[in-house]
Order: sequence, then structure tokens, then C-alpha cells
Amino acid sequence: MTAVTARTPVDLPSSALLTDHYELTMLQASLASGTWQRRSVFELFSRRLPEGRRYGVVAGVGRALDLVERFRFDDHVLGILDEERVVDEQTLAWLADYEFTGDIWGYPEGEVYFPYSPLMVVESTFAEAVLLETLLLSVYNHDSAIASAGSRMTWAAQGRPCIEMGSRRTHEEAAVAAARAAYVAGFDSTSNLAARERYQIPTTGTSAHSFTLLHDSEEDAFRAQVTSLGRGTTLLVDTYDVAEAVRLAVEVAGPELGAVRLDSGDLGVLAHQVRAQLDALGATDTKIVVTSDLDEYAIAALASAPVDGYGVGTQLVTGSGHPTSGFVYKLVSRADEQGRMLPVAKKSKDKASVGGRKYALRQLSPEGVAQAEVVGIGAEPVDDGDDRSLLVPLVREGEVVGRESLDAARQRHLTSREELPLPARMLSKGQPVIPTVHLDS
Repeated sequence: MTAVTARTPVDLPSSALLTDHYELTMLQASLASGTWQRRSVFELFSRRLPEGRRYGVVAGVGRALDLVERFRFDDHVLGILDEERVVDEQTLAWLADYEFTGDIWGYPEGEVYFPYSPLMVVESTFAEAVLLETLLLSVYNHDSAIASAGSRMTWAAQGRPCIEMGSRRTHEEAAVAAARAAYVAGFDSTSNLAARERYQIPTTGTSAHSFTLLHDSEEDAFRAQVTSLGRGTTLLVDTYDVAEAVRLAVEVAGPELGAVRLDSGDLGVLAHQVRAQLDALGATDTKIVVTSDLDEYAIAALASAPVDGYGVGTQLVTGSGHPTSGFVYKLVSRADEQGRMLPVAKKSKDKASVGGRKYALRQLSPEGVAQAEVVGIGAEPVDDGDDRSLLVPLVREGEVVGRESLDAARQRHLTSREELPLPARMLSKGQPVIPTVHLDS
């Protein structure tokens, strides 16, 4: 497979308005009080996994870095803020010169995570770092939810290819991000052409039921498709009668027919029937692709069926019941008046945070099996020789240093997922497959 590299945005609009109003009012108040310059450490993390999930998947890192690069308050943005009286003149003047000059560390894209994993650590002045909160959470919460669901689906597929095809079930821009996140999680292709253009993700697709219904007969539709797209195409065989459609498909395309697609009915039963019919007709190499509101549970249920690929839409782009990852972005350390860094934390019931700058490693057994997520507070945990450090530099002194190809993120996910204990594969509800352990410095 050719390398897939995200293209750096060129001449794209500012991302500065992809934020919440209160980020700017906090900035205004901190400018007025003089606290805006205090060195601060923010952390992006999740207090818990979505109910019943045993692990999560980090996605959206590359998209977030692109958007941070474009987080500038140009004349257009400043004009809107001024006209709408969002902030005062002092704040507008400060924003005109804004650029993030701090450092960001994070889990690289495709890595698995657990409760309280410090997925991103942002260190800068309070003013610079607080403005990125909404933007980072928006990207990470969406993309990681898709990748976490997609990972369960590709694992359940046991090596059979999965196609992302959820564009018609979500916002048009979310569809592109979902295709990207699904690719990181192991999906082989997408139906979305914008994802192909932006991220070079392979695309696929042939026809819908409307194409069959357009023609006077199913045979006419099949002949038109095969004439145009070749014998290796995929024919949709459940518009009318499946058995008759399979017979016609092989008659029209011959045994070289690439695949047939099933989009309704009892897919497991139909797959066995269609496989037997294709083999009897000599089309032993023709594959069977199934679609129709699949999720990880439906895919797992088809494990013993003669299915060669899965097309997944709605359940993937909605996170299979968990459309957000529940990430938060909290101040965990800040300088006092003498410049000394102090840990800070929320104590709110059910919303507590852990103060202090974090470091993380994955504790592995000598056999390479994950045993714990070890989070050091104020100092890096000690690697006993088998472990793996998790935080990598993403931005250094305002410059993006952590951009990488999607293929690298995809391979990382497959590798880190294989480190997990066997219960991680289970689709039944359970606790995180490894514990998170905090170590004080």
C-alpha cells in the first residue's frame, strides 16, 4: 500500500473562531489582572472510558496540529470580535499578535489510552494555552470516538477488510474526519472522496439500488455496470430476489465477477446461500461484501460466515453509541508570584482532576503484554527495561515537530493494540483492560 501522508493546509482560513466565547473572556480578565503571563500546564485527558469499553484509541492528533498552526487572529477575525463586542480593545490588541510559542507533548496518533492517560500536555503562558482548549477538545473528542469504535470493528473483522461509508450519516466535514480516524483504526478504504483528496485514503464504491431501479431490468443494470466498470466490479444483488440476481450477475460478468454486495436481510444466512450458489456457478473467486447498519457486534456475529468484507456507516461515524470520548482540558500546574510551579486540581465531586505535570509509560511484561498505564506526577516513571514511554513532542517553542504520515499512525495502532491483554478483544462490557497507576515524584 502506498504511504498516506496528510497534506499541510495552504492558504486555509484561520481556525481561531472554532472556539468558545468564554475562552476569550477568560483571556480578557487575565490580561486585566496581570495573571495571563503565569507559566501554566494544561492536560487533556479522560476521567473514564465510555461505559463498558476496555480501551480507547487516540486520533485527531495530525488534524489538531494543522489547526493549531492556523490559530491566528487575522483582520477578518478581529473585525468580527470587534463588531460583536466580544472582548475589549486591550484584548483585541493582544490577540492581533497572538501565536502559540509554547510546548506540547502528547500520545502519538493511533496509540491506545486509558482513564487519566495524559493524552496531551500543553505548557505555555496561561493566555496562550487556554485559548486552545475548545479547538483541541473538539478534534480529539470526535476523532478518538470514531477510532475507538473503528478499532473494535476491525478487531472483530479478524483481518477481513472494512470500508468506511458513513458520509451520508453525519455532517459533511465530520465525514472527512471520520474517514481519517477510521483509517487510523484499521479500516482499509472509505467512500468519501474529500478524504482521498486531503489524506490520500483509498476510496471505493460502485452502485446503489437506485442504479438498478433506473433500468428496465436487473440484467440491464448489471450489463451497464459491467460494461462501464469491468468484470471485477461489485454488483448489488438484493434489490429484488437475491438468488436470481446472483445467477444474473455471474451470467453477465462470468466467473471473473469481482464481488456481490448484500445490503439487507439475515446477512449470515444469505452469505452462506450466496457462497454456495457462486461456487456452483463456477465463480469461486467472487467475493461477498456485506453492508446494512453493521457495528462491531454484527461483524463479530458474522465471523463464521463466508463474508469477505464489511461496509460500515452509521454506527462507525456515531462512535457505535459513544459519539464523544469525554475528554477534558484542565489546568494542572501553574506558576506562583515567585515563578515556582505549583500543582493545582479540581476537587469537584465526580469531576476531580490530578494536579501536577504528568509523564506516562506503558508497563509491559517481559513477553511484551501491557500490564499498567503508569503516570508519573512531576517526574518520569522509571522504565524497568521492558516498558514504553508514551509522550512525544508535538510542538516545540511554537513549531510543529510531531507531524507524521497516517500510515505511521495506522501501524502504531495495530502494534499498540496487539500489546493489550487478551480480554481487550472482548465486546462484552467490562472495566479498562489495564489499570492506571499514578506515581508522585
